[in-house]
Amino acid sequence: MFGISPPGWLHTLGSLPAIPAALYMLGRHGRIVPRSRSGLIYFVSMLTGAATIPLVAHQPASYGIGVATIVFLLAGYGIGLLPSLQKTGKYIETIFLSLTVFLLMVPTVSETLRRVPDGHPLVTAMDAPLLLGAQASLLLIFIVGVTVQILRLRRGNGIPAN
Repeated sequence: MFGISPPGWLHTLGSLPAIPAALYMLGRHGRIVPRSRSGLIYFVSMLTGAATIPLVAHQPASYGIGVATIVFLLAGYGIGLLPSLQKTGKYIETIFLSLTVFLLMVPTVSETLRRVPDGHPLVTAMDAPLLLGAQASLLLIFIVGVTVQILRLRRGNGIPAN
């Protein structure tokens, strides 16, 4: 189904819970909240997805996305544990974890457009206008989203400490 191999299903199903967890936290808290139940689900799912990229990667950039995701995920979750960076750390944490959402969504949207509907995908080439437009839209959403998150952190309203 959809031309996905068994390791591909492991990768897909392992990382899939990260999407609703991220949407929930972004909608409810305005950012990824690492030390929460949803934050734990997000962390485990993202780590599973990023760690299994070598099993399914077809594009050279995929390896870089996997490594970057792991680095930003670990840094984003770890920065809040450093008491010396309490105030600045919240900004770094928010930016890094938002970046992991972006790094999750770019290949998710790309692969979905290249596989759905089964047998007659919407996109057949990496330079298709629909795919490039979708990726540009994700970049714009990321830039606007991080800007809003930073402004909310600066004002100190609407974003819980954890």
